[in-house]
Amino acid sequence: MIKHFLSLSSFPQSDLLSLIHRAQFFFQNQHSPEKIHHLLKNRIFANVFYEPSTRTRCSFEIAAKRLGADIVNFVPEHSSVKKGETVYDTLKSLESLGVDGIIFRHADDHIVEQLQPFLKLPLVNAGAGKFEHPSQGLLDLLTLFQEFGKLEGLKVAVCGDVKHSRVAGSLMVAAKIFGMQIYLCGPETLLPEVTDSHVQKADFDTILPTVDAVMMLRIQLERHEDLDLDPKAYHHQFGMNHRRQLSMKKNAIILHPGPFNRGVEISDDMVEHSQSRIFKQMNNGVAARMAILELIINGRS
Repeated sequence: MIKHFLSLSSFPQSDLLSLIHRAQFFFQNQHSPEKIHHLLKNRIFANVFYEPSTRTRCSFEIAAKRLGADIVNFVPEHSSVKKGETVYDTLKSLESLGVDGIIFRHADDHIVEQLQPFLKLPLVNAGAGKFEHPSQGLLDLLTLFQEFGKLEGLKVAVCGDVKHSRVAGSLMVAAKIFGMQIYLCGPETLLPEVTDSHVQKADFDTILPTVDAVMMLRIQLERHEDLDLDPKAYHHQFGMNHRRQLSMKKNAIILHPGPFNRGVEISDDMVEHSQSRIFKQMNNGVAARMAILELIINGRS
């Protein structure tokens, strides 16, 4: 049976906890090649990104290499896409060339579920459409677990362009699985409809003193056609800054999936503040993706 990694909702809580613990093992041993470099030796993965990426693409590449695998970086602008090749034909070509798994990002909301039944090798959703970003979700869970030693009962505020954030989408899925509470904050036009008891809308300044973590999100201008954004006004109303940090619990943490727009959703001094775990998240991204790559290969019969 092929083991895809498409959504956190595909896994029961016990499996996700096992994956978090495995990611923690890789976090502790990622610089010990004698312990891990053999695990995916001679495997080949393809990074297929139809949208720009820095952290996700690079961390998957580093994750593969630390496990002893090789990786091929597919660049649409320098490929047969320019000649009219479809996404399906591109993935089938890579499959035929002998890659062991495909790490895939695309703007289309439904392309993963459409393509997955026709592929004979594992597919990793590296952020397809606007609904989910499950590998980011796993690294966020790892970061929270490292900080608090648990996930159940944690309260997380998510502030920004939630409606267009696949990061928020995966976090909301995780909330239901682990019994977390998510508070959605930001301009009303950028918040989705809420249908789950683990998710509710809230005023940012009101909820901030009560939460364990706050996930700041950038405004995804590339997904808006006519959004009139005043960066200074937005930062005053919804930005993470020193004034808001002072209202947080002392052990609460600041998260951001990146890329961040300094002075808009987060001020310069908050990016590397003592309560920030933003760069820790990035480091955890390698460990989490090592666990995912191992899973999709060792899960195959």
